[in-house]
Amino acid sequence: MQIIKVENDRLIEKVAKLADNIWREHYSSIISKEQIDYMLANFQSESAIRNQISKENYRYYLMENDEELVGYFAVVVEEADLFLSKLYVAKENRHKGYAGGALDFLKQLAKESNLKNIYLTVNRNNVSSITAYGKMGFKNAGEINQNIGDGFKMEDYKMVLEV
Repeated sequence: MQIIKVENDRLIEKVAKLADNIWREHYSSIISKEQIDYMLANFQSESAIRNQISKENYRYYLMENDEELVGYFAVVVEEADLFLSKLYVAKENRHKGYAGGALDFLKQLAKESNLKNIYLTVNRNNVSSITAYGKMGFKNAGEINQNIGDGFKMEDYKMVLEV
């Protein structure tokens, strides 16, 4: 697997297309279509990604295997921790080690930056992802409830991995 840092509009466009496909497939049984549309527009669109990179210090990465894009992830450094904001793998590429490969990359990044933990938030109804993160060593650190606008909420668990 190759990890490609997203640093131009062409790659941002690829991330947004992947996000649209993955989110509509994966989250349709977890949250409403309206919330999926809202979250894609506000957090996963080309303009949202561009803003996160340029103004919010996010780093986006694409995962590629044999010239096929298999997923993406995004992180931001927050004081002593690395926040794994996004980690998504296309359905046909799940259970093939790509998320683990991304996590290995992130552990190295965290160590090089002298960070103590990698943490993420995951929807409390996203059982498959919660299970996968648990197998990768993340521990549940409790519930987080957040209003994200337009009457939508994120009801998540915070999961933490000590580096």
